[in-house]
Amino acid sequence: MASINSFAVLEWIRNLQGVENIDVLRELMRIFAQSLIDAEATQKIGAEHYERSEERVTQRNGYRKREWDTRLGTIELNIPKLRKGSFFPSILEPRRRSEQALAAVVQEAYVHGVSTRKVDELVRALGLDGISKSEVSRLCKELDEVVRQFKERPLEREYPYIWLDATFPKVRKGGRVQSMAFVVAIGVTDTGEREVLGFDIGTSEDGAFWTEFLRDLKQRGLRGVRLVVSDAHLGLRQAISEVLTGATWQRCKVHTIRNVLSQVPKKQQSMVAAIIRTIFAQPTQEAARAQLRSVVKQLQDKFPKAMEILQAAEDDVLAFMALPGEHWRQRRHKLDTNGEITPFYRTLPGDG
Repeated sequence: MASINSFAVLEWIRNLQGVENIDVLRELMRIFAQSLIDAEATQKIGAEHYERSEERVTQRNGYRKREWDTRLGTIELNIPKLRKGSFFPSILEPRRRSEQALAAVVQEAYVHGVSTRKVDELVRALGLDGISKSEVSRLCKELDEVVRQFKERPLEREYPYIWLDATFPKVRKGGRVQSMAFVVAIGVTDTGEREVLGFDIGTSEDGAFWTEFLRDLKQRGLRGVRLVVSDAHLGLRQAISEVLTGATWQRCKVHTIRNVLSQVPKKQQSMVAAIIRTIFAQPTQEAARAQLRSVVKQLQDKFPKAMEILQAAEDDVLAFMALPGEHWRQRRHKLDTNGEITPFYRTLPGDG
């Protein structure tokens, strides 16, 4: 095969004289790929072109054209046809005209909401001949199986802490766009490793939906849960108490702080946030409770509604402090100068 490659490359270099606008790398890729295909076909046939051999099992019967989309552009290859049997080169994938890396680019663009028309423009910008809507859809359908396997995988470890949350993206369904509830569970192991345990999407974030979601996690092997962190959604709390019996519920600190700051003028949110942070910096639950009450007393006159929210959340937002101190190391959030909540990984499982 080395001699075939050398001859093809040398012949091609001789023919370059006077040729303009040629993509050298793409043409070299074509020569290399075609040589691999021809060599593999020769091995299957048992003989070279026009060679007499006792090992020959069939004959060549022309070629069929096949376009191969690569990161270097679209390459046209000749796939040998056989008189008996079939042949498909191992460097290509059946029913796929693009290499895996390029398919991943298309899938990534699709996941981020890029339209099929713009995906086609992206592909052409990469030097390819374009890609049809049906090809984009076919490539992206492969993601469905990957997602299904991820969602149904068994949970083989213990997760003492889990976070539950929901967001509401716009989804096109039945020819119209509507808001859907996307729920997610994130677990933390004893060693501090975080993992997305599961997710689902439904028409509403009601108690029945959360109950079904948590039961599915249990069926897949979720066990050892000691603390569940979430917002104060009533249906979610009921589902937690019903399905994750024995686990302590912790109100998400971030959601609580957001609720408090929503009752504070924007110019003063940074100051209030800094004062609230002192509550969670205390070494014990008793000290944190005392600091929370001190903060409420200090700010009660200026921000009565905000302090009412903070005072009502005392038991729930400090629940994690009833656990041993060595179990607090999970995650913390900080408030930036504008009072917005910016997550960063550090300590405390009381953050959602």
